Amino acid sequence: MKQRNARQLSWKSAMAMLVLVLALAGCGANNNTAPQEAGADKPLAKVQVVLDWTPNTNHTGLYVARDKGFFKEQGLDVEIIQPGQSGADQMVASGKAQFGVSYQESVTMARIAGVPLVSIAAVIQHNTSGFASPLAKGIDSPEKFEGKTYGGWGAPVEEAVIQSLMLEKGADVSKVNLISIGDSDFFSAVKRDIDFAWIFYGWTGVEAELRGEKINMLYLTDYSDKLDYYTPVLTTSEALIKDQPELVKAFTAAASKGYQYAISNAADAAEILMKAEPDLNADLVRASQTWLSSKYQDDAPRWGEQKLSVWENYASWMYAHKLLEKELEADKAFTNEFLPE
Repeated sequence: MKQRNARQLSWKSAMAMLVLVLALAGCGANNNTAPQEAGADKPLAKVQVVLDWTPNTNHTGLYVARDKGFFKEQGLDVEIIQPGQSGADQMVASGKAQFGVSYQESVTMARIAGVPLVSIAAVIQHNTSGFASPLAKGIDSPEKFEGKTYGGWGAPVEEAVIQSLMLEKGADVSKVNLISIGDSDFFSAVKRDIDFAWIFYGWTGVEAELRGEKINMLYLTDYSDKLDYYTPVLTTSEALIKDQPELVKAFTAAASKGYQYAISNAADAAEILMKAEPDLNADLVRASQTWLSSKYQDDAPRWGEQKLSVWENYASWMYAHKLLEKELEADKAFTNEFLPE
């Protein structure tokens, strides 16, 4: 899967754009939408949820909720759209879409910049990302990043994460060649331009298994508890929460039901995603869905649950690494209020 398009711009410029968009949009104006009970005389409320990138198994629960009628049960007619150039965060912040798929780090940066995005559910309970490289390159520990080329999207957090992992091993991040590879495919890039990259195992790692290409995978969570953050998350705006809490509750309830279905019925959920997005690699979707189904909720008491400590820990890590200009009011960045009991 191609890496996150929102991260191909520097975070500072992306957040500056968000602030401008929000101001021009009148601080996140919403579309005056309210859920209705399904019925011939009660039209469904039209809602848009914008993805973070091209459709993949991180999004399966949304497709299940739409195509099995869970959104309709909540009085919603939900359209799943892709972000284009503006990105999911900007579309949600400006009120162009009611809901989006984002990441804890992106929401954190937005809040620090004064953009009132709110995470309403963790799609995956633990961080499944890390640094991957072909087995033949021998990069099985962070100190072996020295002398190697890393391919990323050009965000400051990349160097900070690489540095933090290398420091634990007494290694020097200045000896790593950091380049931006934009949309380049991981498998092509490591054969041509780079030695390692940051991937989600549930998609690119699983694809490596299917290709028979052995990789070393260094998960962030193996090196720091503070890097076990929520990625991805579902988001909305403070304005929508304030003005239409019933809409947020209806959307979250249906999404939760969709992801619960994907947890319990991985094979069928994969078929639903493939039917909706037939251009996807069917073998990859099936294998990824099987791998990811147990990761959505994992050890949480319910799907989507978020902990204040997770938001505080990662924000403090970002602040310590000078990625934030001030400390985050973590309790305002997320809510569990709309999750079904």
